[in-house]
Amino acid sequence: MANTPQAKKRARQNEKNRKHNASLRSMARTYLKKVNAQIEAGSYEGAQAALKEAQPVIDSMVNKGIFAKNKVARSKARLNAKVKALKA
Repeated sequence: MANTPQAKKRARQNEKNRKHNASLRSMARTYLKKVNAQIEAGSYEGAQAALKEAQPVIDSMVNKGIFAKNKVARSKARLNAKVKALKA
């Protein structure tokens, strides 16, 4: 447990940041789930629209340090490939 005032403050800040980051991570995952739901439904237009909506959100999570850059790039590439496969 933190004993000094600065350690107590840092513990408060860490908890606050953890909750905020968890919220952002959950929001990004929800956008990805929406894309996957459209893909499962077989709706090309819906999946394309959901992907277009999700891309800027998950890109911003990289800038905020929520997800690693390569993880997001990999996820976007896989989703894009699945959406393109729907059209074919």
